[in-house]
Amino acid sequence: MNRAGKTLLVLALVVVVGMAFRVSWNALRDVARAIGADPTASLLYPFVVDGLMALALIATLVLTGRDKTVALWILGGYTVASLLLNYVHGLVPALHTPETGSLVRLADWDAAHYALVLIATSLPVGAIFFGSDLVAKVLHHRPAPVSEPANERRADESAHRPHTPAPAPQVGAVGSPPRTELPAVPTVSALMEKGAEGVRVEDPHGPHAVRTPEPDAEKEAARQAQFEEAELERTRQDARRTYGESAQAGRPLSARALGEAYGMSESWARKQILAVRETSDPDKPHLMAVGGEC
Repeated sequence: MNRAGKTLLVLALVVVVGMAFRVSWNALRDVARAIGADPTASLLYPFVVDGLMALALIATLVLTGRDKTVALWILGGYTVASLLLNYVHGLVPALHTPETGSLVRLADWDAAHYALVLIATSLPVGAIFFGSDLVAKVLHHRPAPVSEPANERRADESAHRPHTPAPAPQVGAVGSPPRTELPAVPTVSALMEKGAEGVRVEDPHGPHAVRTPEPDAEKEAARQAQFEEAELERTRQDARRTYGESAQAGRPLSARALGEAYGMSESWARKQILAVRETSDPDKPHLMAVGGEC
């Protein structure tokens, strides 16, 4: 709906509410006179009852949660009370032209009369209490902040965060904190002395964090895949070189020791040993992978 349509709708609502108040005002004024209100008080009485209803209606549009529920209960309670007094005004003809300063019974049954008088006299006091509470809740109400969409937040964070390669797995105690260094090449002598618990030396030529000029998602994924594949190939070459050196020294490493040294499985290490054997000189005797520990 456009702005002009909304404006017309609000104006129509104001007109309807104004006419309804005029009809209800006549009945509430006569009831106020019947319970002993003077002419000035009886003129203001309808504004107390129906005015608080309007205030409660506005509060329900502003408040949220439990405060909105309280405002709805107040609106419903005063609506029922106003309806009841209008109904009594229609049933008791003496209320239509009450004499000034004279009291009129609102019902023939004493209990009903006392209950109606209690309701009519308590409405102004309740308007003071409930009206003040609603105004305080509206003035202290703070709307919930609008959260930033998750997709836009992720896009903004990824645009300002440089890409760093994932750390390679390392050999160490279970539960030890992950390290960011890339896998290093172990020396042959250290592997022969410590077996599967080989010492790994940091590679000073490891790749640094790659800073990309904010590529799109597909190019970034392809670049990441190429980088990971290059790292895996580098690890395979290092493992084959380590096994070849150990074989030339006369103490070839087992598949299990080689796999644990590089944080890989035994089957992966066995493939690297077979690759070394296939690429060895055919005139030289083949190097056999030992099944147990060195």
